[in-house]
Amino acid sequence: MNRLEGRRCIVTGGGSGIGRASAERFAQEGAAVLVVGRRAANTEETAERIRAAGGRALAMTADVTQEAEIEAVVARAVAELGGVDVFLASAGSPGTNAGILEQTVDEWLTVWRDNAISSMLAVKHAGRVMVEQQRGSIILVSSAASLRANAGAISYSAAKAAVNSLTQTAANAFSGSGVRVNCILPGLVETQMTRKVFDYARERGKEGRIGHMTPLQRAGQPHEIAGMAAFLASDDSSFVTGQLYAVDGGVSSTHPHGRIPV
Repeated sequence: MNRLEGRRCIVTGGGSGIGRASAERFAQEGAAVLVVGRRAANTEETAERIRAAGGRALAMTADVTQEAEIEAVVARAVAELGGVDVFLASAGSPGTNAGILEQTVDEWLTVWRDNAISSMLAVKHAGRVMVEQQRGSIILVSSAASLRANAGAISYSAAKAAVNSLTQTAANAFSGSGVRVNCILPGLVETQMTRKVFDYARERGKEGRIGHMTPLQRAGQPHEIAGMAAFLASDDSSFVTGQLYAVDGGVSSTHPHGRIPV
């Protein structure tokens, strides 16, 4: 399919995991992609993979929590790609599993910046260009952990819940502009951020238990989240905005057992 032919896309967190898989999927569907990440080597590797497959990609390192750097990312896309049709904000950080009485302000500030502030900056600066174009799709990445307790670190779950709210408020703020804002809520997916969980299970011979609390009885893969991202980037979702899409193997449809201790 070439649903994204001619589209100009920015993908943050593009050096690995969901960001890399989404950048590659966008390129496969015809888009030109500006891959953004904190680590130059990983970010350039994603761009090289896209180019090797016949796609068009640029690489750029940036701290997505810094407004000036996001402004520079969007400016480069406008200058070198000709505009911004899609912005996928997939960068983030997980926080720690400290109990509620052990939470620190420093952790919350870090996790808030990495997840909520980075999403706000994406909405603000991509949205400004998209309003001028009278079209565009902003895709934020939250987490199934934002919906209920005990699916992720306390600070992380709260920050991702803020991303959910931002999705809905931004979609309405852009009313009539042609700019859409939607959000993907992944479940347990094997990425650089979650690798310790998978490695620990494998070391203990418990790999078969990974994802066992989901109706699909398994963890997800980055390409499965990328499929939803491609849908939201394309005109197949032209009548969709302000929505939260859980891509989580069904775990958010139930109440799996689990508890983060005090």
